[in-house]
Amino acid sequence: MNQDYIQADPWSIIEEGFDREQVKSSESLFSIGNGAMGQRANFEEQYSGETFQGSYIAGVYYPDKTRVGWWKNGYPEYFAKVLNAPNWIGVDIIINDEALDLNTCKKVEHFRRELHMKEGWYKRSFVATLPNDVEVAVEVVRFLSLDLDETGAIQYNVQLLNSDAEVVVVPYLDGGIKNMDSNWADKFWNITDIASYGNRAFVASHTMKTDFAVCTFMQGELYVDGDTLDMEPAVEETGTSVRHAYKVDLSKDETLTLVKFGGYTVDRNHPKDKLQEAANKVLEKASALGFDDLLQKQKDAWAKIWEMSDINIEGDVKAQQGIRFNIFQLNQTYLGKDSRLNIGPKGFTGEKYGGSTYWDTEAYCLPFYMATKNQEVAWNLLQYRYNHLQKAIENAEKLGFSNGAALYPMVTMNGEECHNEWEITFEEIHRNGAIAFAIYNYHRFTGDYDYIPKMGLEVLIGIARFWHQRVNFSEEKQQYVMLGVTGPNEYENNVNNNWYTNYLAKWCIDYTIEQISKVRESYPKDHERIMAKTKLAPAEIEDWAKVSGNMYFPYSEKHQVFLQQDGFLDKRMVKVQDLDRSERPINQKWSWDRILRSPYIKQADVLQGFYFFEDHFSQEELERHFDFYEPFTVHESSLSPCVHSIQAAKLGRMEQAYTFYLRTSRLDLDDYNKEVEEGLHITSMAGTWMSIVEGFGGMRVLDGTLHFEPRIPKQWKSYSFKVNFRHQIITVTVSADGCSFGITGKGPLTIQVHGKSVQLIPGKTVQA
Repeated sequence: MNQDYIQADPWSIIEEGFDREQVKSSESLFSIGNGAMGQRANFEEQYSGETFQGSYIAGVYYPDKTRVGWWKNGYPEYFAKVLNAPNWIGVDIIINDEALDLNTCKKVEHFRRELHMKEGWYKRSFVATLPNDVEVAVEVVRFLSLDLDETGAIQYNVQLLNSDAEVVVVPYLDGGIKNMDSNWADKFWNITDIASYGNRAFVASHTMKTDFAVCTFMQGELYVDGDTLDMEPAVEETGTSVRHAYKVDLSKDETLTLVKFGGYTVDRNHPKDKLQEAANKVLEKASALGFDDLLQKQKDAWAKIWEMSDINIEGDVKAQQGIRFNIFQLNQTYLGKDSRLNIGPKGFTGEKYGGSTYWDTEAYCLPFYMATKNQEVAWNLLQYRYNHLQKAIENAEKLGFSNGAALYPMVTMNGEECHNEWEITFEEIHRNGAIAFAIYNYHRFTGDYDYIPKMGLEVLIGIARFWHQRVNFSEEKQQYVMLGVTGPNEYENNVNNNWYTNYLAKWCIDYTIEQISKVRESYPKDHERIMAKTKLAPAEIEDWAKVSGNMYFPYSEKHQVFLQQDGFLDKRMVKVQDLDRSERPINQKWSWDRILRSPYIKQADVLQGFYFFEDHFSQEELERHFDFYEPFTVHESSLSPCVHSIQAAKLGRMEQAYTFYLRTSRLDLDDYNKEVEEGLHITSMAGTWMSIVEGFGGMRVLDGTLHFEPRIPKQWKSYSFKVNFRHQIITVTVSADGCSFGITGKGPLTIQVHGKSVQLIPGKTVQA
């Protein structure tokens, strides 16, 4: 049974009624972010019940020393972790000497949360009866500004309902924060200074080992029924925190309002010795605007984002809510402004996976950002990997590779591998192929070739060198084989000849050779520079081609399918439909030994390959492989349902495609994997966007031309989306009666719709 307490609404995530069992899940679901920082939806006031406190700053991490039982050569020294940052949202409320704490209140009524995705704010309200019988109504609005992305704002309203009372409001900063997932209970932060001036306070700190300097700041303003209270706070400092206490005698029915601005200035953007000065400047800007004007700017900024990235669905509120939640969280996590940053699988919503960068960015996120932002954002994502090329070469050297072979990390913050599970660190090498594919995908979609001679070709050469060295020549097969790998399906470790990995390796080599030739012809100076820098000679390229031309791929003549790896058919082939529901999810119910010996697939490797290289295979081949592998797939990877939705739609199986779409779009809202309290699945949310645009919309780029094969689930009346294709905005609207297209841009564009040419002209809507 999936959770179902989130109300269906097209533009908001809504929870009504206070349930202690849902607090941690809701802290994830109502998370907010602005690309530079983010935070879980923790209560501002103290809460003594179960909670997972979390505030995070983009790019700030700690190298937590690897903890393993048996050290192996090549292991990373550390696991990089996004740090739980100093907490600036805290506001203690004390009424007649009794702390407001929803866990200890006699009664909590009319509890409601709303995450308003259209406008980018989070609101919580309730009526509570404290143990001392004082009844209060509370309403809190919070947002992280997109315009002033170093600050957030809180408006905290307290109204007395049944008596006069003394109310003490205590906004505070707390630097004494730890990560829940620390390996060794290390101290991550060192606090160097705590300061307080009037209604402002600052905590200066830096991370241990990595030495990121951060100034956490706040400012408080008090009002009673809208009138300013000019009060000096009582200041209390500890070694890790600073608190401002305001004592107010409040009458029944009066409303006391605290407006609190807070946030972080970091040495990524300012000189280390100027962080407090920068914080003061941010507070001056926020104060000058005030809460209401800053909120209006937030609404305007989100309106601009939605204008391009929204997908509108008519006739299915849950489907609509699901896709908007996914798009909203993607934009909260990464806005593409800074090539030093990337997208973590949990974004700013939790600590799992260390908040680091995975292959998810290249395989799933790049298409979303290419089509809903602009070329520069996608370029920044690719530049992030180019900037880490030397680290990728060093990662390969640690495993015994040479001659500039590059192995991009499975998990990273700075380009250095920091994952400490051997079957992933050493074996899940398919991530190299995803990075090469992203370079190809960028050129295919944007038409911009410049990245390849400037940066991309060096990356491709390093990757091709890795594949060339990673294969063995099998005397028995008289072909090149790949031993001891793990594919995207992590339920099969240390296998031989994973089809997806072998196919990627062959394709990467072929693509690299092709790009070397193109750069030589069209960018001779770049070619000369790159050949000299990489010391690449024609004989080495010939050796690569021998590997590519004679790669082994496991295949079943009986089933007429490529096999996930050697020995796949030696398993007891019981389909998922014949597995008792009580046994699932198997990753929570079974031993790892049992999982590895089963045929059950976390995500289908072969189908992932068919998704990347769809045009290499016929429709009939896709259908045969889909029908063979889907019945064994448990979809316990968040990255699995979206690919299956896209392929089911291509096969015309719209009911199945719709079911997979709902699963990917509502993975967190409905908590399919029973783990949402740990944080959201941010990177798979880009796959949800793909399942509509590439799945139902059938969008592809073939030979530089945009193709569509629109289909619509029977549950929907219509849907529409926009894509930014080569600096022109194409609007696609699909209904049961047909589809229409519009274009905004420099001039006409010819596209293909169901195999027929259609010319789009700015200012005109074309039915197709």
